[in-house]
Parts: sequence; C-alpha cells; structure tokens
Amino acid sequence: MNNNFFKRRAFLKQSTGGLGAMALASLLQGNQAQGAASGGYKGVINPLHHNPKVKRVIYLYMAGGMTHLETWDPKPTLAKMHGQPMPESVTKGQQIAQLQGAKLNCFGPQHPFVKYGKSGIEFSSIFPELGARAADQMCIIRSMYTEAINHDPAHAFMNTGTMITGKPSMGSWLWYGLGSDTENLPGFVVMVSTGKFGQSQPIAARQWHSGFLPSKFQGVQFRGTGEPVLYIRNPKGVDDARQSELIKSVQALDKLENEVVADPEIEARIAQYELAFRMQASVPELMDVSKEPKKVLESYGANPGDGSFASNCLLARRLAERGVRFIQLYHRDWDHHGSVKDHSLGTAKEVDRGAAALIEDLKQRGMLDETLIVFGTEFGRTPMAQGNGRDHHIKGFSMWMAGGGIKGGMTYGNTDEFGYSAVEKPVAVHDIHATMLHLMGIDHKKLAFKFQGRDFRLTDVHGNVLKDILT
Repeated sequence: MNNNFFKRRAFLKQSTGGLGAMALASLLQGNQAQGAASGGYKGVINPLHHNPKVKRVIYLYMAGGMTHLETWDPKPTLAKMHGQPMPESVTKGQQIAQLQGAKLNCFGPQHPFVKYGKSGIEFSSIFPELGARAADQMCIIRSMYTEAINHDPAHAFMNTGTMITGKPSMGSWLWYGLGSDTENLPGFVVMVSTGKFGQSQPIAARQWHSGFLPSKFQGVQFRGTGEPVLYIRNPKGVDDARQSELIKSVQALDKLENEVVADPEIEARIAQYELAFRMQASVPELMDVSKEPKKVLESYGANPGDGSFASNCLLARRLAERGVRFIQLYHRDWDHHGSVKDHSLGTAKEVDRGAAALIEDLKQRGMLDETLIVFGTEFGRTPMAQGNGRDHHIKGFSMWMAGGGIKGGMTYGNTDEFGYSAVEKPVAVHDIHATMLHLMGIDHKKLAFKFQGRDFRLTDVHGNVLKDILT
C-alpha cells in the first residue's frame, strides 16, 4: 500500500471534518483524545452540569439473577400460599422462561426476614453482617423491572442500557464523561469472583467494553490470583529503562502514522501504552494487601490472593482511595434454578461480610459520603417453584444503594403480594443509570456521543432520577 493512499484517506477525513457540525464534533473529540494521550484527560463534562454528591461508584454485581424472595423482599402472603396454585390472574399472558406450560405453584420465601438497625429496615436473615453493620446506610429498591429474560442480554441491558451488544458500558460512560482522578490506574476497573453454590454465571468482557467510545475508556479486569493484570510484568531480561525506551519508540512510530492518517484510535493507543507503563509500578503495590492491619483483613474476611469476593471488596476500597472512578465487582454464583434455600444461604455468606465491611470501612475513613455503592443483579426469580428452585423473572426484583446522596435505612417501591410484578413506584434500569449519573454531577440527557449519525446516551431516550431516595 503506497503513501498516496494514506494521503488520500487523511485528506478525506480532514476535509469532511471541516463541514459544519462535523467540524465541531471532530474538534471536540480531537481535544479529548489529546488530553487522554497526555495523561491529563478531565472528561467531556467540564464543568459538571450540577454539584456532584459523589466522586466514584462501586458496583457490586450479583451475576446469575439473585432471588429477591430469599433476600430483600418479604412476602407473607406468598409464604401462606406455599404449594398452592399461583392465581391465574397473576401469570396469564405473562412472559415466563422455562416454566411456560408447567404447573405453576406458589413457592414461599425459604428464609425468615428480620428487622435490622435503628431504622428497622427488613430483609433476609441470610445477611446478618449487612444487617448488623450497614442496614441504616442501605436504601432497598423493591420495585425493579427489566426487559431481558435470559442472562446474556440481561447483563448487557443492566450494564449498557440496551440488549444490543456493542454499546458502551456504564463505567466507560462515566470515565468518558468525568475523566479519572488517577494517572497511574484505569478509570474503570473490574474484578470477578466465583463461589461454590449454584451455577457460575459466565461473564463476558463485552460487559465492560467501551463500545463506540474511544477504546481508552474500556474497563480493565484485575485478577485476584496470579498476575493481577495480564502481561503487567516485564519479560525476562527487560528492565524498566529498556521497557520505557521501547514504549517511546512505539509511540514515536504511532505519532508519525497519526500525522498521516489522523486516526483518533492511534492517540488512544498512545495513551494506553503510557498508562500500561505506569501501571507496572502502581498495580503490584495496589494488589499487595500484606501491609493492611490484621483487624482490617478479619473485618472483610479477606485472605490475600484468594480471589474471593471479600478480598475484592478490600481491593475496591484501595482502588477508591487511589482515585479510580468506577469499580465493578462481579460475583458469579446466583443462578439458583434448584436448591434455592441452601444455595441462596451459601452464596449470601460469600458476599455478606465483604459488602458490610466495605461500607463500614469507607465510613470510618470518611469516604462513604463521596462514594455510591450499588448492589444489584440482572433480574429476579419467580415466585413459582421450579422444583426446589426458581426460574428467571423480569417483572419484579430488588437491588440496593448506599453512600453519598442516598437516604439510608429505607425501602422504595414494592412488588405485589406474590413478589411477581413491580406495582408501587416501578423502577426501570434506565432510572438506576440516570440516578447514578445525577449523583456524579451529570444530567443523563446531556451525556451523549454521536455515532453513525445519531446521538447515543447510556439512558437512550428514557430514564428518571429517583429523587425520593436522595438526600
């Protein structure tokens, strides 16, 4: 391929960039990429749309479809009707996954519910640590609903606001919109843990992808065992000086190519090389929790290097301290089609202590007021039995929030007496995204990116801020 081809391509890009609104879009995106390449990227929302309540989000994602009926949503009527036929008026014409055509019998909650804290907020006895240590910080939303009844599209919808794959994740949107408070770590970090109960839910990297946003804003997965980030260490025989020299040489070649082809992805690549080099020094120190006091490790139930949810919660606090904008912890163990009583108890034990310790630790360090914690899942579970388990359910489920800007010790919304449909103050996934952005100082209607001739948003054309749960 000769050099004239590159010149023609560059001419077409640069000349079309001089037309009206496209010129402005090109100029803005060019400035954003330049900022990213220099390590000084501050986000496109600058100044913020309004005063933010928080600086960062820690999203505790319970993958597999957490049952709301064994966790956050007490249903005494369902308990009384255990084993009896589910009223046809509740289920007729409704979308049901594997239970379509089956005999639909009520399946009551398998664990007792307890009132916790000074607020008396009620949730399941399988979360004693959260109950004792964090209940008054939590706002439980009991009226969630979603649109996707199978796991993969439901994960996509919860993470990107659409079931169509290839769109930016919520963490990427935040990093793009607000930038990062650290130059030595990514603005969006993901960690995944696996439990011992139920089916371990597959989690694809596309759930933290940047989609059509510049690739710089893609989430980076950190691993709790082995190498924390793939290829983070230098190869044998290569010291830091030689590695730095190599990176500078590659960047020089990239810059030469960019002068010809004017490709924004090249500038993103330059920024990623720079970040990767800085991470070689910052990540090992971050992941080494050996200097954490024994009392802190015991509080979380963390065993350094075991890759557990508890250990990841401790690392989330360390990431928050270092300025990471969006931290997402997946726990792949909530797919309970069978043995829901035993498996929900076992899985709750895997996450209860770590989540409670994270809230408590942040509060003690004066960081909870500037951190939003979200604890959620992709959908709920049916109030009808699937053997001794529950099937997928999209009409009603629960999640909770805690931290800055959130009223603690309260519940919001309700499902019906069977836990089937959200009937009081229904909350859509887009509403969660809009509220999260609002707390970060962003008007969700104004954070957009033009792609293929259309302005795209995390909330698309939907979304309402849940003002009733905000302080």
